[in-house]
Amino acid sequence: MKQYTLHLLAEFFLLFILMPVSLVFDFPLWIKAVLVLSGFVYIIVVLRKMGVSFRIKKGIDWKSFWKRTFVTFLLIAIVTTAYVWYTDASLLFFVPKNDPYLFAVILLVYSLMSVWPQELIYRMFFINRYEAIFKSKALLIFINAIVFSLAHLFFRNTLVLVLTFIGGLLFGLSYLKFRSTTVVTIEHALYGNWLFTVGMGQMLAFPGMEVSA
Repeated sequence: MKQYTLHLLAEFFLLFILMPVSLVFDFPLWIKAVLVLSGFVYIIVVLRKMGVSFRIKKGIDWKSFWKRTFVTFLLIAIVTTAYVWYTDASLLFFVPKNDPYLFAVILLVYSLMSVWPQELIYRMFFINRYEAIFKSKALLIFINAIVFSLAHLFFRNTLVLVLTFIGGLLFGLSYLKFRSTTVVTIEHALYGNWLFTVGMGQMLAFPGMEVSA
């Protein structure tokens, strides 16, 4: 049992500490791509060996989920709208107003190519894989939020790290409550897409969002 725990800790360090930190350094993009892809494939293989289902969970309490998400989304919308208006009002809803096609493409690509893989790695894999080695749920969620924020270190943007840490807390809580990757993917997509919508996309360095009025 002790040896297995050490194996998990070593795996945790390699996947969630060493790899994201390494992406900050300047070395060829293709090497970074190989590292990330290799890590993702490893995670998929481990999840299958663990018997974790990739199907949409049955019996989800959708009423509770949407009620909780609506309240959270409303709070996020108010705070972020006020933030963009205060920092640079010209950016408010700039992309959806000025390039609806680009806006639609960005939302689709972000939801499918970024949100789902992140939730598969940082909620489905992380929580199912390491939950047993943490002494409390609170510590599990906190560490999960830390490593989720660390995954965005390559942006080299303090606000991005703060936003992703808060997001990590929200998504970690949702996953423990509903035990559904579908649920946290929907939630993540809603909040993330809203940031692009309201005019905060440029701070996430998302391609096509580096616009100015």
